[in-house]
Amino acid sequence: MQLNIKLAVIAAAVALAACGKKEEAAAPAAAPAAAPAAEAQVVKIGHVGPTSGAIAHLGKDNENGARMAIEELNAAGLTLGGKPVKFELLAEDDAADPKQGTAAATKLVDAKVAGVIGHLNSGTTIPASQIYNDAGIPQISPSATNPKYTRQGYQGAFRLVADDVHLGGTLGKYAVQTLKAQNVAVIDDRTAYGQGVADEFEKGVIAAGGKVVGREFTNDKATDFNAILTTLKAKKPDVVFFGGMDAVAGPMLKQMKQLGINAKFMGGDGICTSELPKLSGDGMADEQVYCAEAGGVEGEQKAGMDKFRADFKAKFNADVQVYAPYVYDAVKVMANAMVTAGSADPKVYLPALKATNYKGVTGNIEFDEKGDIKNGALTLMTYKGGARTTIAVIR
Repeated sequence: MQLNIKLAVIAAAVALAACGKKEEAAAPAAAPAAAPAAEAQVVKIGHVGPTSGAIAHLGKDNENGARMAIEELNAAGLTLGGKPVKFELLAEDDAADPKQGTAAATKLVDAKVAGVIGHLNSGTTIPASQIYNDAGIPQISPSATNPKYTRQGYQGAFRLVADDVHLGGTLGKYAVQTLKAQNVAVIDDRTAYGQGVADEFEKGVIAAGGKVVGREFTNDKATDFNAILTTLKAKKPDVVFFGGMDAVAGPMLKQMKQLGINAKFMGGDGICTSELPKLSGDGMADEQVYCAEAGGVEGEQKAGMDKFRADFKAKFNADVQVYAPYVYDAVKVMANAMVTAGSADPKVYLPALKATNYKGVTGNIEFDEKGDIKNGALTLMTYKGGARTTIAVIR
């Protein structure tokens, strides 16, 4: 009896074991693991501008334009050579100083950026351009206007705005022919930009039949202009032209008023900013200042620029100063060349960059054989009610 019970227990155990194996074998096979998504390749684009110092408001304006473009590119889900890409902005501060500018350029080269947008000033752009050229890295300046930048024979140097020959000469002609100036005084800050645009302005005045009664100079960090303004006051100028930036132009305009100099005050894109009325004192810029921005939109393009300005204000809670739209377009143009070429390798995408035909918020962008913008525009402006007002767009 006990033997029979033991046998029954063993048989039951064997049966249960067999059932377990059968159920295990019948279990459905696990689904194969999904293939991992392709990892995005990271493409670094550098930006350099003065985000410290007297014109930090202009440098930050430019940097924000770059950030806006980078965010939009990454949201678009672009690919390079069939692989997803993520653009990364490496932003450097050159403080509008040539030595710091070359240090920033070297840092970006060491970081292996695929391209650079900047610098803001001609005085930093030109020395930095040699470093980028030696490293084979394309550079697009959104705002440097000294002609030398694109006349060095560098294959990777590009510019999105008209140069000083066009800008300074046009303003000189405008001073004589439209403002009816007979005696013109010229001041520059001895930077590559300031002296360059002042030289071209002086040529424009003389070509239009005007007379330059005095030429003085200061520097880009000066705050006291009484000596040079007193010298010029004795020459009774109808127009005083300043080649330099708004941080110097504002106090200079204020001191002109204090000395009783009632001449029109003119300057290039460096003074043609939203900040100038604050820097010179409320109301002082109104209908006394005439300036030109090296760029400009009209007709159908104006709607796109208005939208950009509104989007920029909503994003950064700040008005566009001058060149944020040109930085924005420069980033998009560089990325578009990479996508067209299917590569972020400068040697591969540079031909596509040279062949650019891109519709941006600043207008249609094509480059000539030197890397200058084709058919570059100028926007003549004055100030009313503390705000810039467009007089005309000239090409």
